[in-house]
Amino acid sequence: MANRTRCSWAGDDPLYRQYHDREWGVPNTDDHSLFEFLLLEGAQAGLAWITVLRKREGYRKAFDNFDAGKIARYSDKKIERLLQNPAIIRNRLKVESARRNARALLQIQQQFSSFADYLWRFVDGKVIQNQWQSLAEIPTATELSTAISKDMKKRDFNFVGPTIIYAFMQATGMVNDHTTDCYRHRQCAAMQPSATLLHGISASGPHC
Repeated sequence: MANRTRCSWAGDDPLYRQYHDREWGVPNTDDHSLFEFLLLEGAQAGLAWITVLRKREGYRKAFDNFDAGKIARYSDKKIERLLQNPAIIRNRLKVESARRNARALLQIQQQFSSFADYLWRFVDGKVIQNQWQSLAEIPTATELSTAISKDMKKRDFNFVGPTIIYAFMQATGMVNDHTTDCYRHRQCAAMQPSATLLHGISASGPHC
């Protein structure tokens, strides 16, 4: 795959390329994985994404493999221990937001059938297919990411600004933002969320 054309941001770093080739832009409907991406995107704020990728395994160990139920019950002492862990980004606001977001996610799961069901309602259960020819054309936020951000903040999520949410949407395949010259653009364009999720959204109506 070394000679394939990729999005320019993938560069030459093997870890970055693996992430680009296997995960980025693939429609994701797994609550556990979506929660992981949400926390990692929040941790990335102000930093390069490769920094977070290199610490991903450290995050998985430190945050109980992103088990929202466990993270929601973290004590203040646990938060203080995490802030001493060099395997993660030791920013107090970001670490505390993990607990807050876990609690918000559990509320979402009670109100909706799943976190995935809640999120994919915003795009009517279908991937937004973009046709960007270069990295320079791709926005850092959109009206939709702003609307999702606003709704999530109302539900007590933190570190979910419009830019973070758009990056989250790109990573989890809610939008296909591979550039048109990238070999993954066509592959991801052929993917859609699971039939079960789409049926659930259709049956319950659009998000409101």
